[in-house]
Amino acid sequence: MNTSPRDDNGGGAAGASSSERDLVVADATDFDDPRRPLVRALRLGGWVLVGLTIVSLMGWGAARGLPGLWAVLLGIAIGGGFVLLTAASVLATSGTSPSTTMAIVLGGWLVKMVVLIIVLVLIRDLQFYDHTAFGVTAIIALVVVLSAEAWGVITSRVGYIGR
Repeated sequence: MNTSPRDDNGGGAAGASSSERDLVVADATDFDDPRRPLVRALRLGGWVLVGLTIVSLMGWGAARGLPGLWAVLLGIAIGGGFVLLTAASVLATSGTSPSTTMAIVLGGWLVKMVVLIIVLVLIRDLQFYDHTAFGVTAIIALVVVLSAEAWGVITSRVGYIGR
């Protein structure tokens, strides 16, 4: 017995009841979007960064006061922003050729490294933030956001065969 709602020609099955025709999966296009893992990665990375910001502000604020709060904000912006901007640039260029995507992502990474070095040189001797809290927060933000993005990509449900 043929339970498929479509015959080999793509039309409705001859003699199929209306309940058999309702078996067509209407949301299969959700799994056909190749950008879905990147969107999910950015969403998870952003939420993890918000959570980490709240926890870090409470912890470092209690431990180091106002300098700890400033350090958290700087560390989150540099550590988490670095990773999120890379994923955002990949998503923004997902409709272009692979060479264009590679050029934009690598160019963006180079610009981020130059800006990072300039910012670190400028704030090196300033005392308005706690240096330890800044370093710990930036490293944790990098690791946690990158892990969340990787988890988002790995666990995304996408189709392996396109139309």
